[in-house]
Amino acid sequence: MTSTIPNLQSQYEPKTTEAKWQAFWEENQVFKADPNHPGEPYCIMIPPPNVTGSLHMGHAFESALIDVLVRYHRMKGRNTLWLPGTDHASIAVQTILERQLREDGKTRDQVGREKFLERAWQWKEESGNTITNQLRRLGVSVDWTRERFTMDTGLSKAVLEAFIALHEEGLIYRGKYMVNWCPASQSAVSDLEVEQREVNGHLWHFRYPLSDGSGFVEVATTRPETMLGDTAVAVNPNDDRYKGLIGKMLTLPIMNREIPIVGDEFVDPSFGTGCVKVTPAHDPNDFEMGMRHNLPFITIMNKDGSLNENAGPFAGRDRQDARKAVVQQLEADGLLVKVEEYKHTVPYSDRGKVPVEPLISTQWFVKIDSLSSRALTFLDEENSPRFVPDRWTKVYRDWLEKLKDWCISRQLWWGHQIPAWYAISETGGMIADDTPFVVAKSAEEATAKLKAQFGETVQIQQDPDVLDTWFSSGLWPFSTLGWPDKTEDLDTYYPTTTLVTGFDIIFFWVARMTMMAGHFTGKMPFKDVYIHGLVRDENNKKMSKSAGNGIDPLLLIEKYGTDSLRYTLIREVVGAGQDIRLEYNRTTDESASVEASRNFTNKLWNAARFVMMNLEGQTPQQLGNPGENASNLELCDRWILSRYYHTVQQTCEAVDTYGLGDAAKTLYEFIWGDFCDWYIELVKSRLQGEDAASRRVAQQTLAFVLEGILKLLHPFIPHITEEIWHSLAQAESTASLAVQSYPEADANLMNGELESDFQLIIGAIRTIRNLRAEVDIKPGAKIKAILQTDSDKERNILQKGESYIQNLAKVEDLTITPALAEEPEQTIAGVVGTVQVLVPLAGVVDIEQLCAKLEKSLGKIEGEVKSISGRLSNAKFVDKAPPEVVQGARDSLAEAEKQGEILRDRLRQLRGE
Repeated sequence: MTSTIPNLQSQYEPKTTEAKWQAFWEENQVFKADPNHPGEPYCIMIPPPNVTGSLHMGHAFESALIDVLVRYHRMKGRNTLWLPGTDHASIAVQTILERQLREDGKTRDQVGREKFLERAWQWKEESGNTITNQLRRLGVSVDWTRERFTMDTGLSKAVLEAFIALHEEGLIYRGKYMVNWCPASQSAVSDLEVEQREVNGHLWHFRYPLSDGSGFVEVATTRPETMLGDTAVAVNPNDDRYKGLIGKMLTLPIMNREIPIVGDEFVDPSFGTGCVKVTPAHDPNDFEMGMRHNLPFITIMNKDGSLNENAGPFAGRDRQDARKAVVQQLEADGLLVKVEEYKHTVPYSDRGKVPVEPLISTQWFVKIDSLSSRALTFLDEENSPRFVPDRWTKVYRDWLEKLKDWCISRQLWWGHQIPAWYAISETGGMIADDTPFVVAKSAEEATAKLKAQFGETVQIQQDPDVLDTWFSSGLWPFSTLGWPDKTEDLDTYYPTTTLVTGFDIIFFWVARMTMMAGHFTGKMPFKDVYIHGLVRDENNKKMSKSAGNGIDPLLLIEKYGTDSLRYTLIREVVGAGQDIRLEYNRTTDESASVEASRNFTNKLWNAARFVMMNLEGQTPQQLGNPGENASNLELCDRWILSRYYHTVQQTCEAVDTYGLGDAAKTLYEFIWGDFCDWYIELVKSRLQGEDAASRRVAQQTLAFVLEGILKLLHPFIPHITEEIWHSLAQAESTASLAVQSYPEADANLMNGELESDFQLIIGAIRTIRNLRAEVDIKPGAKIKAILQTDSDKERNILQKGESYIQNLAKVEDLTITPALAEEPEQTIAGVVGTVQVLVPLAGVVDIEQLCAKLEKSLGKIEGEVKSISGRLSNAKFVDKAPPEVVQGARDSLAEAEKQGEILRDRLRQLRGE
């Protein structure tokens, strides 16, 4: 430990400082977890971003929230692990690679699976670390030595183990079911990979003739081409208009196929005509009706979106061309009733950027009932996991109760290839729906099994499909810790403590993790699920690629620094789970709210420079804790220590209950207001005075509170606090603030009454300062002030703070007295509490000159009032101007009238009226 006077640069430079500490933390493995650490485990798994991704504001927000929690609990002495990693993002990577191949004039089939995967891994090594490198810019305190990838060796082993176990238990099966099909990527896609877009479309009304010639029914549809696969028309059995038709037959136009009219309560009689065409092979609701009524399932579409042989004369046409042709044919046949403009939502493939087709396909599925039931049992019997905010518990429960079997196969090459091998020699050398297969850990094991069944000459082929990425992500909380092997990490850190995630993936990820964990580990994978909201743009709109209203966090980091962005995002949180709005000027790429946080970091920096310049080279440790000799403390010392410890208490309570925004605001108000604006100003005279004992107590208190502030703030703004702390504490080069102990409240030094009393002193100073400003008293001029109150208690408080009032308000002659029978002439007055504050102006201010100045200002204000009043009394203006313009005028009038009243009151005071 040196004793040289530490020196901070005159200005804080975020870019240099932040890069320095990000490198320091990683190079020194400050955040490396140790299972043998004595503290209670605290573990968070990063929600793995797509390996194709780049940092967006949602990542920045979520990572900042997690980092506050992790850094806080690490400093509280817990055995902390924040494990990073990325998801292999099957469809996203495949889309990138196929685009590259097209640019080279090739297809994946031409290069073959082996070469395609070589190219995929090469892309991953060269470009797949973009998102993790950008996360480093945020200063996240993850254990990079434990970074995982959902297709690394360990996680691939876990996926294989889970698939085989579920299959052996009869919970994974292969069968036909309706899936979301993307014709562009020619793969099934999950619900999360489907974007609902509102489009301006049409609603076509057609007549379907009754086969007995007695009339027709009218149906309406947004997808006319699908009528070629209709196998029924459904009506509500309670609909008096149609109940007599149930059981009758219709002749399907164009196809001339007879189809029945069925009664089903799913049909809404008030929608459209009350008659619904039923296409069980091309609509999920129709699929369910088809199952209920034992209807035929006729698939009319190929996997590339073209129509197949079941579409009759339209076979081979693209689905959009077929739509037009079908409408034209029905119109020519006299069966088109009308076409309506119709705004509705259409599901689009997020990756393929084309409308999704509900399609019956042979896929691999997980039986969900037993998995969801177990997760529901944990929720109902143990409230596990606990959702914050609690309102998401019901959403999670409802989702688990309504889950259907999960389609886990994808028609892609990048991903975990399904460990099933087919005896294709039994079905003509092709994989068909009835081809015999085995599930095995390896090709060697599968070959042995199939040879045992079908002989040495059997031909074998592995299933070409890969698993849905959510399958591997569902294992993330425990596979990343070494499962299925029994590891020290798994024993120590599982179940994890908290999952921090957005509400939009409760269904897709959270539920899959709880179901998988409940089945394979017998425990829920995390104790708490903290659901955060969205970062909305400057217009309070949801950010999205399609809307083009995203805000680049890296741009704001370059301009203002990482700490400033982090602090802004956290401070904006009003309550757990609430959306936040980020101010942003798209013309200048500036943010007023992030700039305010940068100003806060500058305030902290300057305050720290002042403190260190006045410690005479001593560290907080050398100076000691001022509270240990409380009898030496002066009034303002006892006040700031009480405020400090209350801030410690409030901050800890807020973070412990996920009130991170409240914690950030509490710290901001204490540091900027109490410490910087008041305490530092209050002790300046002591630091420069002759009383050595008083100076030392001031130094002790400044150093102690400043170091405490740095510790309190560190989880929120880690870079600047680390930089200041190293100088303040003159710490060893390998030491880190990140692993220092978080402050604890000292109840013996917390005094609510003292804090309340001191606010009266501060209020008196502030009021005198405001009065000085109102009458333009020069800053350096000494004045007289009278504080009058009939309260003995208030007079006693003010007398204790007399020196503070005189010093900070530049008062030469201060009188603290009961209410005077007669107030001095030519004074200006204010009020704080029940104390009247009087500032005599004689000899300090030229009253006539000041009155003239105020009268001139009053004249301008009265002119403005007259002008606005005239506009508002004009009926044409009020009736025809936009409502916001009229309201703006009313607001301006109210403000001008208030300003006029203030000026008139001030003039009356000055004139003694």
